Order: sequence, then structure tokens, then C-alpha cells
Amino acid sequence: MLVALTRKKFEQLIPAASTGAQYVYVWGKVSDFLRRLLFSVLAIVLDWLILGFLDTGIQLFVGLIAGLYWLWSPAIVASLRNLQCRRYRYSGFWQGEVFDVYISEDLIGKEETVNKRGELVIIENRERRLNLEIGDESGFSTRIQVPLKREHQAVRPRDVAQLLVMSNQSDMGRITKVSDVYIPAHKLWVSDYPYLQRDVFEQMSRTLAQRGRSQAN
Repeated sequence: MLVALTRKKFEQLIPAASTGAQYVYVWGKVSDFLRRLLFSVLAIVLDWLILGFLDTGIQLFVGLIAGLYWLWSPAIVASLRNLQCRRYRYSGFWQGEVFDVYISEDLIGKEETVNKRGELVIIENRERRLNLEIGDESGFSTRIQVPLKREHQAVRPRDVAQLLVMSNQSDMGRITKVSDVYIPAHKLWVSDYPYLQRDVFEQMSRTLAQRGRSQAN
């Protein structure tokens, strides 16, 4: 099932500015914060070295922006991700089902270290991931892969799956991008990055379900 959405509803689901959940996601781990903090410190030093001869007000303004880079940069990164989605001209509420669900262990990075004998050792960092194959009767199908969480064990084949699809074709003949997946039977979101305003999407899901029951009666 595919229900075309108005531009207004689409922009409500994916706002231009970052949401709280998106900001938290981009904030990342402690190492990510420390990296941004180091950049802020270096920027402040360069500000005083390069702009020291200019008006004090300009120097203070640039220094303040640079010094708070660690705080505002996640919001900018998340907003840019939203804008990448909002460039699509058409969108729709899609409902299908889970065809298959399985777990994989994927390589996410490598680290080089030296052992006690002075030999170079490469350590592979692997992460367990949930893979969902979802599709519908029209032939559309896609695979979603996300880091595995405990609550994912509830997902089963034939579960109803819902998401937002995006396209530049008015008939949605070619789906270019999809959002995070919602499994209404378990009230569970399966995603890596939280693209959607989830409360708005869940309300839409309930409305369409009620409409379907009314038509059936």
C-alpha cells in the first residue's frame, strides 16, 4: 500500500531544522565530542593569532562561534541530512510486510596495533546487525540494515512494516530513498538514523488503520 503525501505533511515528518533525536544521534560518542572540542580550541587559538589585529568586537564574535563549534555543529549536520531528504519532490506513506529477518556480523573498521614482540597486528572491529527484507505485492522491496538491539528480537517475518518513501517522480515509479521503519504490531522503530518525526508518523499509522477498519465494516 502506498499513500501519496502532501508537501506540507512531508515537511512535517522531516522538518528543516534538526530534531532532538537527530541532534543526540549526531552528537555521537565521547570520542566524537572530544574531537569537536579539540577543533573548537584550535579555532579559538587561530582566531586570536590571525584576527588579533582587527576590531575586538569582530574577534570576539568569531571566537565565540568557533568556541561553541562543539555544541552547534551536530545541529548543522543533522539539518543538512534533513535537507538532503527534503530535496525530493514527492513522498508517500508505504506499508508492506517483513519478508525476511536475519542477523549478520559486519566489519565496521580496522585498527593497527603492535604486539609484545613488536609485530604489526590488525584488529578487525565487527558489529552485529539486524537485516530486514521488506516489500509488498507491487514488487517493491528493500533491505534495511541497522545495529542490532535487544528489542529487535520481537520482529518476525510477515510483520507489517511501514515507512516513508521519497522520489522525484510524481507516480512514485522509482523510489530513491526510504526512512526508518516502523513495526506497528510491536510499536517498534527499526533504524540507524532517526529521519522522521516519529509521533507524527505513528499518528498517521493509526489514522490509516482506523480508516481501513471502517471501510472493511
